[in-house]
Amino acid sequence: MHVKTFDNTTELDLFAAQLFADKLKNKPNATLGLATGSTPVGIYGKIIEMYKSGSISFKEATTFNLDEYVGLDPEHEQSYAHFMKEQLFNHIDLPQHNAHLPKGIGADLKSECAEYDRMLAEQPIDIQLLGLGLNGHIGFNEPDQELQGGTHVVELEESTREANARFFDKLDEVPTQAITMGVGSILKADSILLVVKGADKADIVKQALQGPITTEVPASLLQTHKNVLVLVDREAGRLL
Repeated sequence: MHVKTFDNTTELDLFAAQLFADKLKNKPNATLGLATGSTPVGIYGKIIEMYKSGSISFKEATTFNLDEYVGLDPEHEQSYAHFMKEQLFNHIDLPQHNAHLPKGIGADLKSECAEYDRMLAEQPIDIQLLGLGLNGHIGFNEPDQELQGGTHVVELEESTREANARFFDKLDEVPTQAITMGVGSILKADSILLVVKGADKADIVKQALQGPITTEVPASLLQTHKNVLVLVDREAGRLL
């Protein structure tokens, strides 16, 4: 696990975007693992700039997102499907049928989980982008006594819902469940890029990267992966 610290988020975002650009240049049909939330927004902005400059193309690429809220229609403005369209997909040449997110609506979420795992097995992820929750979650894998390896439905912790409430009008509107790739699925990626920003994440960064490997801090399981690059701004990395 290698950690790289940046003095400002602009440099961090550009560095992360360049890693995805390099992957596409070396492997145009790469499978990219994507994330949502505030952390990757700047990265996606830089990727869009690179696409518009003509330096990269997504025509042959495939993407898989980590997670989605349960109960939100893909067209809901706070769904992750909508987020990805607004922040990235609407601005690049990725074929729509090559962009995959788990579906959080429907009567049979168990079958949806199994189907998502089947697709992931057929197209292993080359590079997986991750953010880090304040409680150590990656994807929506919340702290627990044990974690599921494959895609599954999870009950969201109150701290997670409160952290995401800023995107909704009120806390009551934040879904209580999500469908997420499991930690096992995440660890199958060839390479993992963990990006963390902000002083409020400093303590959990230290726990995840230097603390004991435990399901109570899901991100600590990244210590078992052979190829993890961690990008932090100065504040998020101040305890390392």
